[in-house]
Amino acid sequence: MGGRYVPEDTPVGCLPVERAGSTPPLELFAEMIAGRLPMPPIARLMNFRLAAAREGFAEFRGAPLFDHYNPIGVVHGGWASTILDSALGCAVHTRLPVGMAYTTVEFKVNLVRPLTSETGEVVCRGEVVHFGRTMAVSEARLTSPDGARLYALGTETCAIFPFERTRR
Repeated sequence: MGGRYVPEDTPVGCLPVERAGSTPPLELFAEMIAGRLPMPPIARLMNFRLAAAREGFAEFRGAPLFDHYNPIGVVHGGWASTILDSALGCAVHTRLPVGMAYTTVEFKVNLVRPLTSETGEVVCRGEVVHFGRTMAVSEARLTSPDGARLYALGTETCAIFPFERTRR
């Protein structure tokens, strides 16, 4: 338990700008999951990865490590927050039309129980609950793989805007 979920030699990088603004999000996510596009660098650092995506939904899987501990001997709340933010934001991203972008404007997390390096694999599933012209809202739960143990839950509000504004 608590081992490397994302191997150290996993290719990491950012999406090419020309692809990010011109390729349907679900196509990008499918390529990432299949390994044809690199995972973002944070995936290796935080030891989690995108595992599934469909319209309005994103699932991440990972395992907290001893490297993620805070001074009191449990995984820092930032680890749970980061995997939640990833699932919440990517769920919104799946709904974006080509040429549109998003950014988080508000994010709330409830940490229900502590994570340790002995917790093993966890699953974070995010789902869009509102998608409008300029704003989207999503919810996510961080659980054991079977869904029986809840570790954290979160909600997020994202602003939606034309992709060109991100390139200034």
